Amino acid sequence: MFLKGVRQLIGPLTQSPGRRPFPARPSLERPFQFSRQLASASTLPQLTKDRYPYVKRGQYANLDQHHLKYFKDLLGPNRVITDTDECQGFNIDWIRSVRGYSQCVLKPKTTEEVSSILSFCNENRLAVCPQGGNTGLVAGSVPVFDEVVLWTGLMNEIIHLDDTSGVLTCQAGCILENLENYVANHDLMIPLDLGAKGSCYIGGNVSTNAGGLRLLRYGNLHGSILGIEAVKADGEVIDCLNTLKKDNTGYHLKHLFIGSEGTLGVVTKVAISCPTKPKAINVALLGLNSFEEVLRTLKKAKRELGEILSSCELIDNLCMDLVLKHLKVPPPIGQHNFYMLIETHGSNLIHDEEKTNSFLENVMNEGLALDGTTTNEVSKMKSIWDLRERITEALLHDGYIFKYDISLPTESFYSLVEIMKERLGDRSHRVCGYGHLGDGNIHLSISVSEFTKEILDLIEPYVYEVTSKFKGSVSAEHGIGFRKPKYMHYSKSKEAIMLMKHIKNLMDPNGILNPYKVLPP
Repeated sequence: MFLKGVRQLIGPLTQSPGRRPFPARPSLERPFQFSRQLASASTLPQLTKDRYPYVKRGQYANLDQHHLKYFKDLLGPNRVITDTDECQGFNIDWIRSVRGYSQCVLKPKTTEEVSSILSFCNENRLAVCPQGGNTGLVAGSVPVFDEVVLWTGLMNEIIHLDDTSGVLTCQAGCILENLENYVANHDLMIPLDLGAKGSCYIGGNVSTNAGGLRLLRYGNLHGSILGIEAVKADGEVIDCLNTLKKDNTGYHLKHLFIGSEGTLGVVTKVAISCPTKPKAINVALLGLNSFEEVLRTLKKAKRELGEILSSCELIDNLCMDLVLKHLKVPPPIGQHNFYMLIETHGSNLIHDEEKTNSFLENVMNEGLALDGTTTNEVSKMKSIWDLRERITEALLHDGYIFKYDISLPTESFYSLVEIMKERLGDRSHRVCGYGHLGDGNIHLSISVSEFTKEILDLIEPYVYEVTSKFKGSVSAEHGIGFRKPKYMHYSKSKEAIMLMKHIKNLMDPNGILNPYKVLPP
């Protein structure tokens, strides 16, 4: 059916005249999957120590047979990886921009094993790189030099679900999508959703304070995580695995581990507050001509959709062109300068459809949106979301990628893309932007034929200087990792950074946990 006064492309799922509907794509069930199987040595990224020669190895011990014997006695030989080829996949980040040379990957299954590993490494001054699904984009989960990799992938037990309070307790190595599927059987949902959900681990999500696609509705992990168990550098287990929604007893220590990227402790268990699964979901994709119209549409969505608005994403035309080419699907709507993906979550299908259709009719009649489509069919909603979630994957086919995860005031959300286009000119293949318009988080992506220091120097620190002038943040949701420590001062005062260093020195005096990450030297 078509809505009165709205162009024929707006309806339960209608298309522009002559356009075919989205095909069902069962092969895309996991839109973002990290693989540790790597190509030949000739295609490996340059070693991090060579690409960034200003970073010097710390005064840590070199791994020897005594250390390996301890690890094998503790875990057994099958959970201690020393083969160079097997280790390679743990040394390289997902976007293949950095490479360490660790010769030891440890695979614990329990908190007690993590505690023993860290206690031993601390006593022997062995640097440790905690790693989960390795889907991060700031090189925070791979070794810089030869750190021992502590991989949490075997810590994947779902411990308990209280379907009355909606609290899930699990180990840190559980894959996000598996948790989502598990709680869905109890009419609940995980409050975090990422394009990487088929590969990322909940412990890594917590350690990086991942934001995701629906932060606009469900907030960030500082609010959703009720409790944490973590292991300090000296092996001491900190049990803050509280499942209460109210606990105002002293300092809230869990927040030290949320977003600290494994530099203060290794998260081993989490307790998550899971909202009720929505009974009604609607997704719309709109085409707009200008960013001014995007802002007006966002304001209108907040006013008219109100409590059911769950996500509001922006995709520019360069990103859309690339992802359509990569997915090999026909464009869902006509070509436009900007696209907005708007999603609603609610409990009443008729009520939500009425609100959504009224909103869409208004933005079309006012000339804000020139084109669009909407659906509540699962396969078609997934096809629309694939256009957003697989942009990072598509960008990997466009050359070497410089990626920047920036928070900006909403009015300035797209300004950085335009500024960087002008600065780089024809030195880049593509300067494009997409991201979480609803919470001010843009992902600026710059593709070039290959990495060069000249291009890097043109981009950094300029991109962070501009961000600071706009009163933005140099890291919105991806963390600081290895890439951004020296730029932290653009978003944090020297006093705040000094306090962070004091906390680090208190909790990890030997500096063995994820060195070279987060804090500036």
